[in-house]
Amino acid sequence: MSIAANLKHLWAELPEGVQLVAVSKFHPNEAIEEAYRAGQRIFGENKVQEMSAKYISLPKDIQWHFIGHLQTNKIKYIIPYVTLIHGVDSYRLLSEINKYAVKADRVVKCLLQIHIAQEETKFGFNYDECQTMLSQGTWKELSNVQICGLMSMASNIDNVDQIKKEFSQLHDFFLKVKQEYFSDFEYFTELSIGMSDDYKLAIEEGSTLVRIGSRIFGERYY
Repeated sequence: MSIAANLKHLWAELPEGVQLVAVSKFHPNEAIEEAYRAGQRIFGENKVQEMSAKYISLPKDIQWHFIGHLQTNKIKYIIPYVTLIHGVDSYRLLSEINKYAVKADRVVKCLLQIHIAQEETKFGFNYDECQTMLSQGTWKELSNVQICGLMSMASNIDNVDQIKKEFSQLHDFFLKVKQEYFSDFEYFTELSIGMSDDYKLAIEEGSTLVRIGSRIFGERYY
């Protein structure tokens, strides 16, 4: 099927309140343009240089989501235009994003990345680390970032029950921190979980953003 047909199929599956992030990393501008013509506006990239090049050359109403591991020395390159940073995995990174956002006179939306997978290679706070950071309260002094929710990746396994358990526990944690720390912040609404192989499970467990690449664009260009 074409990219446009793949998108229409996915949109038909998504319930109200769930947005599709088309993961366009490693795919050429032509593929993004086809998705754009079909009506897709949110695209996810995980390399700063690649995303910045695409931002320059593609339509300016595209919403660019950074979904990779963001290094502090590259923050300044995406701050002027990024819509949402999915993977904030430390207070230091959040503070650095705020610093550059102040310089750019922007308020930048961010998600806190939580490590829920069995693999040790994935980044993110564990539950205790995240709660400790939030309870300290210094994040409230960061005037130019908005913590809009949480993001995570499930274990890369075929065990459906394990994946559902990980997503369910994360959703419970999302509701807990929303009640304890963000009850007065109406923008804390996003739970970014679910990719091409597990997005249906993620939606069942409360996802509001699903990050899907191969089901739209096919295999990646490396």
